[in-house]
Amino acid sequence: MHYAIISEDVANSLALRKTARADHLARLETLREQGRLLLAGPHPAIDAEDPGEAGFTGSLVVAEFPSLEQAQAWADADPYIAAGVYARVVVKPFKKVLP
Repeated sequence: MHYAIISEDVANSLALRKTARADHLARLETLREQGRLLLAGPHPAIDAEDPGEAGFTGSLVVAEFPSLEQAQAWADADPYIAAGVYARVVVKPFKKVLP
């Protein structure tokens, strides 16, 4: 089943994001290589493709996991959590309808 991992950043998280970005992306790349990643990306803090120094307010990952518990465990191990980027993370089942 797919699960949505919805993360909200702490204020002014850009510098923290930069310290853990490579490790964060490596975990996502592993999911992609396994064919389990539906989509992933950050929420820009402003209405722009590249928000520059405005940074980001959070992230969304939708991926396949065997259970909610395993999705939660994967989310809890995110390098962005260890780096202090995320203030809050919610994991919930996701049903893809379109496209």
